[in-house]
Amino acid sequence: MTRLFRVTDSGLIESQRKALDLETRIEDWVARDLSLIGVDGIVIGRQVVTGHGKRIDLLAMDEEGNLIIIELKRDRSARDIVAQTLDYASWVCKLTTKEVHELTRAYRDQTLAEVYRAKYGKVVPETLNATHQMVVVASEVDEATKRIIEYLSQEHDVGINASFFNIFGDVGHEWLTTDSLLDQEEVKDRAVKKARAPWSGLYYITGGAEEDRPWAEMRGNGFFTASGGRVYSNKLDNLEVGSPVFYYQKGTGYLGYGRVTTPKMPASEFVLSDGQRLIEKLPTRYLTEFPDDPDRASYVVGVDWKATVDRRSAKTFSGIFANQNVVCKIYDQETADFLRKEFGVSDEEAA
Repeated sequence: MTRLFRVTDSGLIESQRKALDLETRIEDWVARDLSLIGVDGIVIGRQVVTGHGKRIDLLAMDEEGNLIIIELKRDRSARDIVAQTLDYASWVCKLTTKEVHELTRAYRDQTLAEVYRAKYGKVVPETLNATHQMVVVASEVDEATKRIIEYLSQEHDVGINASFFNIFGDVGHEWLTTDSLLDQEEVKDRAVKKARAPWSGLYYITGGAEEDRPWAEMRGNGFFTASGGRVYSNKLDNLEVGSPVFYYQKGTGYLGYGRVTTPKMPASEFVLSDGQRLIEKLPTRYLTEFPDDPDRASYVVGVDWKATVDRRSAKTFSGIFANQNVVCKIYDQETADFLRKEFGVSDEEAA
């Protein structure tokens, strides 16, 4: 169970946990920022009426065009809300591409193409709803319900997860903590693996645009970094020592291929090959901001960059795989084949 303490000169004062009676506020927060539940997507509907006469709290869509049902526990039991969400999924799974477009238009008063382009900067996929996921939002669920969700996801590849929201109050302030039962990216991978090509074995990593993280600094010092919150920096946990990575710069293209050389660590602890600390050599904001806040601080993995190009020679083509995830697997075979060729990486070397 999550506990929250206020640090004072006289000691720790525990903040009081408050009942999850703010569903409308939480629904608003999630609708504005899906990353709170570990989802990268766009909301296409709210209080969506199903063919069974029920209402889905939030319906979202990820970059690949797959739908995500988001349901708050409200006053229902944990098992009831799981059963209800599965019932919603039985309706959602039958939505056609045309119906998804129509639904978005009705609830957003915008076309899906407009909403999607604003988020991802490209055209919406031609085929939508190849698969779907479900996220139950609650303050907690009982152990039996956890076992049910884990069984459905891990044993039967059902895309279901639970996200926990807890509100604490103290001296006129409120705090919100969030956590998930399962890693949402792994839930998604299991749910969609039958609907897409097999994983290429390669990882995509991105640090945003040049002004966010200068390529020459990462290239010249053998590292990759993420910061700004756990939803970003925790993505580095998906990389292991030896993982093959291709670096993509937003608005530019792919700039390098390398192998991860160290596990994730705070940027303040990363030491260069010459023994100098990274933040001493590069005391830049993206590495040193929020040094005392483990949630927002910068984290780093070492990378042995084996093949790189400068920004003017970036590797790309129309339709190449790219998205806003800091780290993700490359499933697009055309992109994988292109990157191996352009950076001179053999299938054996990238295995």
